[in-house]
Amino acid sequence: MSGSSARMLQLLSLLQTHRFWSGGELAERLEVSERTLRRDVDRLRELGYPVDAVRGTAGGYQLQAGAALPPLLLDDDEAVAIAVGLRGAAGGMVEGIAETSVRALGKLVQVMPPRLRRRVDALQDATVPVGFSGGPSFDAGVLTTLAMACRDDERVRFDYTPREGERMQRHVEPQKLVSLGRRWYLVAYDLTRHDWRSFRVDRLSDPEATGVKFRQRDLPAPHTGDPASFVQAGIRSVPQKHEVAVLVHTSASSVAQVVRGWGRVEPLDDGTSRLRMSVDDLGWPVMVLAAVGAPFEVESPPALAEEVRRVAAQFAAAG
Repeated sequence: MSGSSARMLQLLSLLQTHRFWSGGELAERLEVSERTLRRDVDRLRELGYPVDAVRGTAGGYQLQAGAALPPLLLDDDEAVAIAVGLRGAAGGMVEGIAETSVRALGKLVQVMPPRLRRRVDALQDATVPVGFSGGPSFDAGVLTTLAMACRDDERVRFDYTPREGERMQRHVEPQKLVSLGRRWYLVAYDLTRHDWRSFRVDRLSDPEATGVKFRQRDLPAPHTGDPASFVQAGIRSVPQKHEVAVLVHTSASSVAQVVRGWGRVEPLDDGTSRLRMSVDDLGWPVMVLAAVGAPFEVESPPALAEEVRRVAAQFAAAG
């Protein structure tokens, strides 16, 4: 691959990672003059990539949605199929896939023309997934908007309904979307309360990017650089309906691989372990125990034992 071709691919990759780049920043990243940068941008346009230029001291370049999908070696049907698949994966339970799907979906939606976006929405509305996700439902478009705002360091407004309270508008500086268990959370600095917050995405609606940029702040210690631990700490601080204790006949390390940050696992002397969880929904520990796949004994609460028997009876009847 020639140097100019490799540089154009690098330029395209940079344009896809941020909404807006100044000419000076791009030229510095590519190690070329701004004159050479302008020629490379023109070549991308000739290939069908809609690169907009803004003149002036605050000018720069950004990749826009065009009248047709840029040449990504995908036809329209393939692009729609990928977008629908990514939306489904974004709400899935496979470790590592959900967050990756949101990032990929944000890149695809950025360059997808409106007519294809409408096809994606129509397919999503007209299909029903078969299987158990266990988590609350939400609009994947909300997730995409938030992901792009996190990527671009852009302030966002949205309506939010807390666990106990009335719906209200929030104005935040988003840092990261975190997928934990069966839910998505937005970690952001709340400009109204002047403090860090985590917001459940299923309780959030009508997000709107304001166009106002900001410089990312550091999360408070000990969560600096670790948004997932910040969310987990917030969840543990909220009182839950049920305090669960289960004796599991396998090693603590085996249980911890499944439970991760959603519970506390205590190793016992005889090679067994005790799982403790604080939950609102008893279906969650039942699903976790099924995933562990080891014999267990419910210690508390009695309602969990009843839920296990109910689920077991359903499976037995199905067989």
